[in-house]
Amino acid sequence: MLHKITSLTVRDVRFPTSLEQHGSDAMHTDPDYSVAYVVLDTDCGLKGFGLTFTVGKGTEIVVCAVEAVAGLVVGKSLQEIVSDFRGFYRLLTSDGQMRWLGPEKGVIHLAIAAVLNAVWDLWARAEGKPLWKLLVDMDPKQIVSCIDFRYITDALTEEEAVEILVKAQEGKQRREEHMLKEGYPAYTTSCAWLGYSDQLLKQLCTDALKSGWTKFKVKVGADLEDDKRRCRLMRQMIGPDNTLMIDANQRWDVAEAISWVSSLAEFKPLWVEEPTSPDDILGHAAISKALAPLGIGVATGEQCHNRVMFKQFLQASALQFVQIDSCRLGSVNENLAVLLMAHKFQVPVCPHAGGVGLCELVQHLILFDYICVSGSLGNRMCEYVDHLHEHFTSPVVIHDAHYMPPKDPGYSCEMLESSVQSHQYPEGDVWTLIMNK
Repeated sequence: MLHKITSLTVRDVRFPTSLEQHGSDAMHTDPDYSVAYVVLDTDCGLKGFGLTFTVGKGTEIVVCAVEAVAGLVVGKSLQEIVSDFRGFYRLLTSDGQMRWLGPEKGVIHLAIAAVLNAVWDLWARAEGKPLWKLLVDMDPKQIVSCIDFRYITDALTEEEAVEILVKAQEGKQRREEHMLKEGYPAYTTSCAWLGYSDQLLKQLCTDALKSGWTKFKVKVGADLEDDKRRCRLMRQMIGPDNTLMIDANQRWDVAEAISWVSSLAEFKPLWVEEPTSPDDILGHAAISKALAPLGIGVATGEQCHNRVMFKQFLQASALQFVQIDSCRLGSVNENLAVLLMAHKFQVPVCPHAGGVGLCELVQHLILFDYICVSGSLGNRMCEYVDHLHEHFTSPVVIHDAHYMPPKDPGYSCEMLESSVQSHQYPEGDVWTLIMNK
C-alpha cells in the first residue's frame, strides 16, 4: 500500500500541571505541560500520530506553524517520503520562505518535529513494529539515508556514520535481547521539583527508593542556601551510594554557575544540567573545564536547537552528557545524527524526557542508541517523570527503574481521544471549568 496522506489535523492540548507545581524549576515556575498534537490520515485508514512539547502559553503559535507546513505533507504517500527521507526532511526544513523563521530552530522547528514524529509513527505502524524495532531492523545505509548531513560533515561524514553502524552489528542481537529482558536504566526527576515542599520531597523519595530507583535529579538555581538545604536533604534521603544530579534550567551566568555549583560539590552531583544559556557553547566549555576537578560533568541539550549546535558542543568539549530531545530536534532524523556524533566523540547520551509524551517517544531513540550505535550502558540513563502517561494509548512501562521496550506498533505518540477532547485549549471541559472558577 502507498498510504497516501489525505489530511493533517493539529490541536492545542494542555494539562494544568501548574496547579500542583509539577514541572516547576528555577526558570519555569508555573508550567502547564502541553502539546501541539498532530494526526495524519491516509487513504487506507491508517493514521500517524505526532506531537511536540510546550509548557502552556504559545502552543497556539506552534499549531499555526504546523498548519503552515501541512501543505508540504498532505498529498504525499508514505512510500514516497521514506524512499527519500533525507530529501523530505530537507523539504520541510529548507522551504525557500519558511526557513527564514528558523532556520532549523524555534517554533518552526518544533512544528516540523511534530509533523515528522507523526510520519515516523505512521511508518512504524505500516510495518507493524514499534519505532525502536523499525530502526533496529534497518540496514545501516538505510538509517544513514534518513539523515541530513548538511553542516556537520566536518564532524561526521556519511561514510563514518555507516562505519559506526556496521561495526555495531556485532553483538546487536544480544543487546536487543538484553533490553527486552532487563530494559534501559532510568533516573527520576519526579521527586524534587522546585515548587515541592520538603514533606512532599521526602515522601516521594521514600516511595521511589522502595520502587527500586537509585538515580535522582533535583532542581536548583533559585536560592543558593535553599539549594544547599534541599540537596543535603536529598542526599540524606537517597544515601551516599545512589546517584544525584542537579538541574539549573539555564539560571546562571558562566562565573555564577561555576561558583554556585562549586558550593554544591559536597553533595557529589554527577552532573549539573543547563547551568547557563542553552545557546552558549563556549560558556558551557568554560564551566565544564572549571568543574572537571570536582568530578562534576555538564549536561545539556533539551533546548539545543539542532544538530549543528550539538556538533559544536561536542567539538568544544562543552558537555559530558548529551541530552537529546524527541521534540526539540527535527524528529528521529536529526536525533540519529546527534546519536552518531555523540558516539564518535565518545560522549554518553542521557535523553531529556518528562513533559507530555517525551518519555513515550525518547525511549525508542535510546533503545536504538544502545542496540545499534553505542553498545554501552556506561554512565548512561534516560530521564523519567511520572506524570500524564495515563493519557496515552501505549504508555511507558517502567520495571525496577528501567524502561521496558514498547511492543505496540508506532512511536507511542497516540493519545486517548477522550484526553485530547477534555484538555483541548481553551474549549475542553478541563479548561472551561478552570476558567469559570
